[in-house]
Amino acid sequence: MVNETLQRLETPDEQSLARLHEGLSLPEMHECLGIPPDYAEITGLIFFAEPESLAIVGEDCFGRLLRLEPTAREAWEEMRSAAAGDGVDLLPVSGFRSHYYQADLLRRKIRDGRALSELLTVNAAPGYSEHHSGRALDITTVDTPPLQIQFEETGAFAWLQKNAAQFQFSLSYPKERSGIISYEPWHWCFNQ
Repeated sequence: MVNETLQRLETPDEQSLARLHEGLSLPEMHECLGIPPDYAEITGLIFFAEPESLAIVGEDCFGRLLRLEPTAREAWEEMRSAAAGDGVDLLPVSGFRSHYYQADLLRRKIRDGRALSELLTVNAAPGYSEHHSGRALDITTVDTPPLQIQFEETGAFAWLQKNAAQFQFSLSYPKERSGIISYEPWHWCFNQ
């Protein structure tokens, strides 16, 4: 039902995409992207407000500034240190994303020719990504391309499955989950 509803979405036109800028409200961003007003009801995803404060963690694997909510940052650093102590190198791919960044991410992918219905199975609409909370991390490891299913075959993934809960992190989109977002072995969220 959810996928059927999303399959009916049309990719927005260039004029709508051009309207995306920081002055828009969240409903206006959704309108420009072609996301239906009842997106939350259709998908079952919840809204995430942006945190009041963010802490700088360092750089992600692409050299971009990585920020997390302060308690998530502390837990991430403890977890990463524990993994390193076990010989496992956890590398951050991305952390906090603003609502505007999420809208721009979708805009860029649409301009690259990807269908909105396809994108909404791997990227939540602005406001509905755990990354907005500042508590979610996409993780990879050395010699593994980021954001790829093969991450599940790494020692880093095995280590996370065994140990992440000790640091209050959990896998948000496991294989057995039924929902709109596809399986993402790299996406972990701090649950305070």
